[in-house]
This record gives sequence, structure tokens and C-alpha cells, in this order.
Amino acid sequence: MTLLILGLIVFLGVHSVRIFADGWRTRMREKLGENAWKGLYSVLSIAGFVAIVYGYGQARLDATMLWLPPIWTRHLAALLTIPAFILLVAAYFPGNMIKAKLHHPMVLGVKVWALSHLLANGMLADLLLFGGFLAWSVASFTAARRRDNAAGTVYLRGHVGPTIAVVLVGLAAWAGFAFWAHAAWIGVRPFG
Repeated sequence: MTLLILGLIVFLGVHSVRIFADGWRTRMREKLGENAWKGLYSVLSIAGFVAIVYGYGQARLDATMLWLPPIWTRHLAALLTIPAFILLVAAYFPGNMIKAKLHHPMVLGVKVWALSHLLANGMLADLLLFGGFLAWSVASFTAARRRDNAAGTVYLRGHVGPTIAVVLVGLAAWAGFAFWAHAAWIGVRPFG
């Protein structure tokens, strides 16, 4: 459990610098240079992610159950991850209406993913992992919207074509993950 907690602190900590210390982040980027800052950020993020993956795997072997979710929550979680995948794709696909409307779809996708997994899992490790990501995504979205408002950020209007592409790619990615990768990588079949 220690490795999971350490990984969450490092990974979410790095990703929270802009939320809680945006001025410091700007000064450090200027002091170190853009490439050095991105390199340090990437190395810490990867280290935190690896610790999360190994720590969560270890914690699942010696599970501390907090509650036993009803079986239907698994199906609900599997369905809720559909919009999570679509939101993730929308963050990186230019000209779509989802990003134009929501502004920060990736963070919203993380929020939906984390919430859906909290509903379907009842171990202490699940609460730490998915609860940590849910708390981070709420704080990140709030801070991003505040920054947008302060800067007067205007998002370009989205178009139907790219939006349809986002939905199709998101659905394909979800299907690949739900029906193959989740079991292969995590050992749990969402529909099995």
C-alpha cells in the first residue's frame, strides 16, 4: 500500500502544481527552460505512474475490503467509461464540439472514469486510487475554469465532422479496452 500511496503523491502532486502553485510553476519553467521543465515533469510523472501500477497490483493481492459493491455497479461502471473515453479523445482531436463546449474534456473524462470505478470497487486500494484521481480531477477542473475566466480564454467553435470522429474513435478505444485490454492488463473483465 505504501508504494501506491507514494505513487499517487508523486503523480498527482506533479499534476497538481498548476492547480496550487501556478506562479511557482511559471518561474521554474523560466529558470530551468521549457525542455528541462518538461523533462523533469515527465520523469516524475512516469515514476509516479509506475509506482501506482505496481503499488495497486500489490495492494490487490492483500485486499482490505471496505464495502462489497452490488454486481450491477460493474455494468454501470463499464457503461460510464464510454463517455470517459470519448472525453479523453475529445481533448486531443481539434475542432470538435465537445471540447468547444466543455473546454477541459480530459479532466472531465478522468472524473467520470474515477467515479465509475469507485462505484464498482470496494477495496481500500480502490478508494485511494480512484478517490485520489476523482479529488484531483475536481480540483484540476475548477482551477482550469478559473484560469480560463481570468485570462478571458475563448474556445473555438466546434464542428460536426470532427465531433463524429471523436465519438467513433472514443467508442472504438472503449471497446478495445473493455473487451480486451482491461482483462489483459488489469486482470478484470468488465463484462465477464
